[in-house]
Amino acid sequence: MGKRIIQQRRGKGGHVYRVKQKAFLVKVGYSNSQEGEWKVTKFVSSSGHSVPIAKVTNDHGQSFYTFATDNLYVGQKITFGGESTGDIVEIGNLKNGTEIFNIENKPKDGGKFIRSGGNYAIILGKDTRGVRVKMASKVERVFNPECRATIGRAAGGGVLDKPILKAGKKFHIMKAKSKLWPRTSAVKMNKIDHPFGSGRGKRIKSKIAKRNASPGKKVGLIRPRRTGRKKR
Repeated sequence: MGKRIIQQRRGKGGHVYRVKQKAFLVKVGYSNSQEGEWKVTKFVSSSGHSVPIAKVTNDHGQSFYTFATDNLYVGQKITFGGESTGDIVEIGNLKNGTEIFNIENKPKDGGKFIRSGGNYAIILGKDTRGVRVKMASKVERVFNPECRATIGRAAGGGVLDKPILKAGKKFHIMKAKSKLWPRTSAVKMNKIDHPFGSGRGKRIKSKIAKRNASPGKKVGLIRPRRTGRKKR
């Protein structure tokens, strides 16, 4: 008897596919109160993130949590609108070539892009559409000039350099992030377990699925707009 494929089980839901609450003990974002200097008081380690989280407070007792920039230390002061590493600035006020991370998709949303360890984006220029930014994936994207970002590179860049020697450690890392692990290759399954299964050898079948396909067949590329190598 076959089993439900990954897409069917993930859609049904369950504890395997849900992020543990303790992986996100604090909410990371930017404060709407942007006056005065803020001081880094402590760092928080979160199993759901690859970047250390810094708690920042001001003289009025207000505080918020943000992703730590590289070489940030306890006691360092950051400002909104500054020009130093760790400062939080609207990207429309930054110079071309500035490295940034934790970029907002819309103004005041707290940051949505470039939030993994060691990553950064680069300001390319400004035009009538907005601010052009080269993302970590080398893709160019245009943002609203009022979107905020942190100057510098995200901390935790060498977190993946140390090899994981035990399968148990890898298991707990993936469990905290609600990732299915270990993952079996589809072409190694039986035909009854996956549309890509069966056959002697890795003779991979078409990965294009119709948009109205049933959940058991909706695997691979779901009605892609184009396929093949993009010609420039």
